[in-house]
Amino acid sequence: HMGPIKKYSILTVGAVVLALANYVFKFPNHFSFGGVAGFAVILSGVLGGSASTYTFVINMLLLVIAFPILGKEVAMRSFYVSIVFSGVLEVAQYVYPIDKPITNQPVLELVFSFMLLAVCSAIFFFMDASSGGTDIIALILKKYTSVSIGMALLLVDFAVVVISFFVYNPTVGLFSFAGFLAKSFFIDSVIESLNLCKYFTIVSDNADIICDYIHKELNHSATIMSAEGSYSHEPKKV
Repeated sequence: HMGPIKKYSILTVGAVVLALANYVFKFPNHFSFGGVAGFAVILSGVLGGSASTYTFVINMLLLVIAFPILGKEVAMRSFYVSIVFSGVLEVAQYVYPIDKPITNQPVLELVFSFMLLAVCSAIFFFMDASSGGTDIIALILKKYTSVSIGMALLLVDFAVVVISFFVYNPTVGLFSFAGFLAKSFFIDSVIESLNLCKYFTIVSDNADIICDYIHKELNHSATIMSAEGSYSHEPKKV
């Protein structure tokens, strides 16, 4: 059970890394994997202006709309992550302006972009926070419609990727599509595998001692069932 300082320190690191990954790798290459940052890249291409600023404005609007739905704790954490994320993006524009990719290896930048995205997604997932964006749209959909969230988000992200073909060029579109596929399959499966629950079955005559250890040392709970050995017919605790 983490204290608030430790929790918010971890969220801060996640938000800063996510912002820098977007700023250094995604935005200069116009990579658009979908989501709010992807939509911001599209807006930047159509209307001019910076993708960072569009990301900030959209995230803030979504958080205001979603505040009643998320519940106070998750909303506060998500607000915090979004403000740090957007703040770092805004500051980065002025401290270290980037108007073209930092290397001439877009594949390398694509790989780093989604690897960092995967790590940050896992951090926020464990901290029960959201980095804003499409997660919030998912929560709104979940509350008010019977739409399958996974499918809805996939379609929104896919639409953003398709638009990037027309706003930028086929190269950017194809890179964005590759990133979209990597995000959809790689990141989701990483988070799913991290979230698997594991359970252990212990058969014993001394259930109390074991439960004591589980409660005090491991900070977990346990369930006890009565059982009978099939050979000896002795009573056991499971």
